Amino acid sequence: MEHQIHRIGVLTSGGDAPGMNAAVRAVVRTAVDCGIECVGIRRGWNGLINSDFVQLDASSVSHIINKGGTVLYTARSEEFMTEPGRAKALSTCKLLGLDAIVAIGGDGTFRGALALSRQAAASGYGSLQVVGIPATIDNDIGCSHYTIGFDTACNTAVECIDKLRDTMQSHERCSVVEVMGRHAGHLALYVGIAVGATAVLIPEREVDFEAEIVEKIRRARLAGTTHYMVVVAEGAGSAADIGRRIHEELGLDPRVTVLGHIQRGGSPSARDRETASRMGYEAVMALTSGKGNCVIATKDGRIVDLDMEEALQMKKPFPMERYQILEALTLSGSKRD
Repeated sequence: MEHQIHRIGVLTSGGDAPGMNAAVRAVVRTAVDCGIECVGIRRGWNGLINSDFVQLDASSVSHIINKGGTVLYTARSEEFMTEPGRAKALSTCKLLGLDAIVAIGGDGTFRGALALSRQAAASGYGSLQVVGIPATIDNDIGCSHYTIGFDTACNTAVECIDKLRDTMQSHERCSVVEVMGRHAGHLALYVGIAVGATAVLIPEREVDFEAEIVEKIRRARLAGTTHYMVVVAEGAGSAADIGRRIHEELGLDPRVTVLGHIQRGGSPSARDRETASRMGYEAVMALTSGKGNCVIATKDGRIVDLDMEEALQMKKPFPMERYQILEALTLSGSKRD
């Protein structure tokens, strides 16, 4: 072991995601099992700057595995992005005697962790190891095939859209639904296939509005369908704008729904709880094995640890074959779902 780990900090940063609590629980209980003390840093990197922390043990993380959000709270910190801000954070690390930090979040969280570790080494603090656990409903972290929260967000969106479909069918209307995903279309495409959408707009693919929306709705109408579901990724444009264009082109009166932050909430699914638990366990195991400054990721169903600097350079190929599946299922001449 390169550096003995006696006490670690754990924090959640950036946008919350269902399953973060399961990851916190796994980190704490694995640490306790290894004889390591654990400190919860509240409100992300702001907590290190402002000495906002709580000591955690096995019992303090009981009954949180089923809860959405994060019991440690989360926030974005502009101050932490500066060298003086990180210096304050390092002072807190020194005060608490932290040997390592497990940071649960996205790319921004990991970049902050790596910058803190480097600044610690440069300032003579000593070895402050950091480990990242990917958690975001957008599933847009390049180094990991899957991120905590994606499955729950998809299920939430599907449930909402299924309910919308009931009223759209009753009134024979077109529904345009905007889902989250930031600059990525993973959530929208996954959900679009799951609900049998007439069309899905994603930022990874330039849309031919006439062919891929207008003509699809026309074909669906010719096949006997009187209600239509269009799913829009937030990074692909405004659902309100899409609704206006559909009205102008087809004379329909679309109902626009922006699901928004409801997708981040709710009890995490079994997949998110199990994945978060495995990632939290592996994060502590990596630290006890001397593997600091790494990201715990999924690859082909396995949990792996990757060098953080290399992980941050990785790009995730978009599964465009899923869009081809969507095309095949919506362009047939049969009656639509």
